[in-house]
Amino acid sequence: MTPPAAPALHHTTDGPPGAPPLVLGPSLGTTLAVWDPQLPALAGRFHVVRWDLPGHGGTPVDALADPGTTTVPELAGLVLELADARGLDRFAYAGASLGGAVGAWLAAHHPSRVASLALICSSARFGEPAGWRERAALVRAKGTDVVADPAAGRWFTPAFATSPEATALVEALRRGVSPEGYAACCDALAVFDLRAALPRIGAPTLVVAGRADPATPPAHARELTDGIPGASLVELSGAAHLAGVERPAEVLAALLAHLAPLHTDPAPGTDL
Repeated sequence: MTPPAAPALHHTTDGPPGAPPLVLGPSLGTTLAVWDPQLPALAGRFHVVRWDLPGHGGTPVDALADPGTTTVPELAGLVLELADARGLDRFAYAGASLGGAVGAWLAAHHPSRVASLALICSSARFGEPAGWRERAALVRAKGTDVVADPAAGRWFTPAFATSPEATALVEALRRGVSPEGYAACCDALAVFDLRAALPRIGAPTLVVAGRADPATPPAHARELTDGIPGASLVELSGAAHLAGVERPAEVLAALLAHLAPLHTDPAPGTDL
């Protein structure tokens, strides 16, 4: 039997190899580090696999077949390749924004692979395609500085936007994300629409919304919750788009409660 090819997505693994697997997906413009606040606790209970989007962090743009025609199904296919390479036949999945869209698509189209799903500040459709195509063209022409400057206002509430954590993520967008990779992900968001397929998702699903999120307002989360059978919704006050960074303890608590049926005993000394 031919072993799986090396995965195209840069990734890291944490936690006991024999623990239940949990795959974590990032949002547009961030890297796998966006999950740093929750990682210690999650890795005490799960075998955690975090991955970078193409052109973000350690994943090269050439992970994509054609950056000009990128889709969420293509990104989901790369995640399945990663899971196959790691020997993960079935896994829990949590994703922020675009990373959540990838997980939702997987749960709808490959239900045997996704044991549990958590969607953090995500959507079944991220607005009108024209806006994403305009942003993609702008970044291809002028680089990521043009989106890094206003990013704090989209990602965080004003009270948090000047914090060290917020500043570090904005700088990571400016320095660690390639314009073509960012633009390709915008192309994927432009054509993404999972609304009709939401009823196909059978995995237990948690939806988390930031009440101050301008990118995916709570109405998007309610649409996901209404469309996915049995889904539960948690809305967080004082949180914008990167709720897991701005309200890390609350997002962690929601995740641990949702994933409780999959939990193993935490490792001795793990701080939960």
